[in-house]
Amino acid sequence: MELETEADGKLEAEVQTETIMALEREVKTQTEGESVERDPESDTRTGEVKRERETEPVLVCVSGSTPLLWRSADLRLVRERMGIVGTLVGSLARQPRQNCRLGRPLQLLLEEARLLKDTGRAVLVKGAESECDDDRVNVEVEESYTKHLQHSYEEQGRLALEEKKRVLQRVMTERFRDEALTDQPIRERLSSLKSSFSFPRSAMMVQLCTARARLGYAPDERDWLAADWTLPRDNKQEVRYRVYQDLRQQGYYITSAGKFGGDYLIYPGDPLRFHAHFIAVCVPIKSESPISDFLCLARLGANVKKTILLCSPSETESEGVIYTSIQWSGMV
Repeated sequence: MELETEADGKLEAEVQTETIMALEREVKTQTEGESVERDPESDTRTGEVKRERETEPVLVCVSGSTPLLWRSADLRLVRERMGIVGTLVGSLARQPRQNCRLGRPLQLLLEEARLLKDTGRAVLVKGAESECDDDRVNVEVEESYTKHLQHSYEEQGRLALEEKKRVLQRVMTERFRDEALTDQPIRERLSSLKSSFSFPRSAMMVQLCTARARLGYAPDERDWLAADWTLPRDNKQEVRYRVYQDLRQQGYYITSAGKFGGDYLIYPGDPLRFHAHFIAVCVPIKSESPISDFLCLARLGANVKKTILLCSPSETESEGVIYTSIQWSGMV
């Protein structure tokens, strides 16, 4: 009888397994059929949405003279499609006190923002400090925000008090189970908790927004908020911009080279995958420099294993930029 029962149990288990597998195959077949039927329409909609996002202008928020990108879609678009790298300067909402990994906004080089604007791929909009000049509205916004903070503080204090009560009740229950311990001190503390409990404002949680409001401007709003380019275009800035523009046209990725004593770091591809090969130093075509400056640059390039690239735009834009590489080979 035991053998028969065991055999029956195995047979029943095998039948259940086969039934489940058949149901899974049926569901998978139905799902694949539905997905195949929906594929053309879904692919069309996805393609249309993707094309709309790529053709939509990037919104560059100008805060003073600093160009910033706030929208995550804009950050991805300029890096993947336009080779614009920039620098993340914002804090992360969950880890605001660390500086190892930063988040939005993305700070652009002045040349990066200007290239986006000149090519028609970006629209400059005013920063938050210049969106409203009416002091009365600012006061109303400040009062509304203060009320919101006070309401949040009261709500968090109420939740903290309830949590404290639950902790004391749990401790009291554990003491009740142990006959050797008395729960009288816990009862007294629980009865006076409401009057003695104080929730400090320093423990209050404040939301850190990772996206700014009013970023989805309509075309008429973008025109009204259009910002004038406040960057002074002196000779040095023009030289830097022409060099940056020429290097980008050749497909190089570019970041700032302030920590290497140059103007740009030049990468053959995305900086996440490649090391910089060159340190670009922008110099006017007719400028004069002592030989010691070039020796310093050459020694610097040798120490960091990069080639120094002197970049001098010609007098006419049609002739392009003249590049001269410098490498240290030793003293004679």
